[in-house]
Amino acid sequence: MPVLHKQYIKSELAKEVGTIAVTIGRYERNEIKPSIEIATKIADVLDASLDYLVGKTDTVLEKDLLKKIADIQKLPDDKRNVVMELLDSFLKQTKLQSIM
Repeated sequence: MPVLHKQYIKSELAKEVGTIAVTIGRYERNEIKPSIEIATKIADVLDASLDYLVGKTDTVLEKDLLKKIADIQKLPDDKRNVVMELLDSFLKQTKLQSIM
């Protein structure tokens, strides 16, 4: 990535989270750690989870999927169980089809 382009991205990210590009660079180089508030803002801007940003997972969860999971959690137990059973059944079927 060209340096000017990378610098532009840093400055845009910095503007979005309320800091400066130099500070974003220091975060990238692990020279300093962002506050939880800034880390959360960075995650929101980059559409990533905090776990992904700190390297605890290599799975990027899509925001719409996370919203659906949150919606499922809000369902009454009986309805949540139906959704989970359907999801389990679908996933098992998909796995079986992939190995056949």
